[in-house]
Amino acid sequence: MLSSDSSSSVEVMLQNPKKALIRMSIPLIVSLLITSFYNLIDAAWVSGLGADALAGVGFFTPIFMILVGFGNGLGSGAAFALSKYLGEDNKQKADNASVHSIIIDIAVSIILTVVLLFSLNPILNAMGVGQTIGYATDYGVIILFGSIFIILSNALYGIFRGEGDTTRPMYAMVASAILNMILDPIFIYTLNLGVKGAAIATIISSISVIFILLYWFYIKKDTYLKPYFGNFNHERDISIDVIKVGIPASIQLLNNAFFAAVFSALLAYLGSTDSVAVYSTGWRIVIIGTTPILAIGTAVISVIAANYGAKNYKNIQTAHRYAMKVSVVIGFAVAVLTNMFAGDIASIFASNGSSVRIASELTSFLAWIVIYYPTMGVGVASTYVFQGVGKGLTAMFQTIMRETGFTIFFAVLLGVVLGYGVWGAWMGIVLGEIVSNNITMVWADLHIKKLMKIS
Repeated sequence: MLSSDSSSSVEVMLQNPKKALIRMSIPLIVSLLITSFYNLIDAAWVSGLGADALAGVGFFTPIFMILVGFGNGLGSGAAFALSKYLGEDNKQKADNASVHSIIIDIAVSIILTVVLLFSLNPILNAMGVGQTIGYATDYGVIILFGSIFIILSNALYGIFRGEGDTTRPMYAMVASAILNMILDPIFIYTLNLGVKGAAIATIISSISVIFILLYWFYIKKDTYLKPYFGNFNHERDISIDVIKVGIPASIQLLNNAFFAAVFSALLAYLGSTDSVAVYSTGWRIVIIGTTPILAIGTAVISVIAANYGAKNYKNIQTAHRYAMKVSVVIGFAVAVLTNMFAGDIASIFASNGSSVRIASELTSFLAWIVIYYPTMGVGVASTYVFQGVGKGLTAMFQTIMRETGFTIFFAVLLGVVLGYGVWGAWMGIVLGEIVSNNITMVWADLHIKKLMKIS
């Protein structure tokens, strides 16, 4: 049976999925907001170096998303496997799986770092980096050399989420964000390192997260799951459980990076590198606005996986529908507020030097892009349902369908074929999201009903 110290997390996931979603989502919202906020702070400090510097960092953003994507994806794989085993009341297997996930994370991060270092310049040139390549490589090389810390820190969060603990990862992320905010101006301006300084600050902050998480695991030793190497015994089915969700989840986030690269190239074709700067900066604002929806979706994985392991399929339906309702309300509220204050938000990131010239375009981007936010509430929760039941490939396909399929199709149709230019490309995102999110919602609902019939 589960010990009393886990009753406030694992048992709540099994007995009260609505309460578990809210309890897990709130720390996730705070931690992801803080992370998104310091990404915006990065952009604000870099914008002081000029529009070219901002665009250069923007061109590297899709590659950075690959690193974060693999970290988050592998974290999702760990959360699924661990929550599932705890739902099955198999604590020993969950402990063993936590060590499996760490080993897999380290192996993947080393391979990914080597591949991206050798392919950095070809990727940037294919994206149309042009005159901003110096800024992009200055920033990118440093990030890639420290990428193991970025990937591992994100993946370790999955172990905590697997046992229903999102509070301590929040503390670690807040500490990292505060450190990054302090280091940014020092490295960028005081030490006169420019975009290199922004990259160094990011890596140092990621290292700090690793130390905090390892302290809880191996020094304080007060986590419910025990990722000790003495508990490790290689089991093929554990590796498969982590990988069958983790790798597809990573690839679907990799697809997001691919989309960002293709979309940046499309914008460079339709407009200029200024349009890329608008997109990279504006998308950071989109991420912070939709963070509560993503946080709820992330919590859905663990709650559904625990109930999937316990074969309580009614709770899966309850969690899915409740997550959608809350997310839609949040999406609508954020959309209205962002539209109302688009100009004020844009002025924060386009008020210095040559970056002033993108202020009007950034305001327009923010005012239009929010149209799809409410439908994101149903799409995210529904995609993460499939991760929670171990259908990682299905969740991956849905993301590819949304980004590479519908969104790119509508962006090219409106921007190029119908001649609406950059604005048409933005509206392609809106239409692609609306169509695919509704398809995903119906798909998830039908799958859950199928599980309930089988039981």
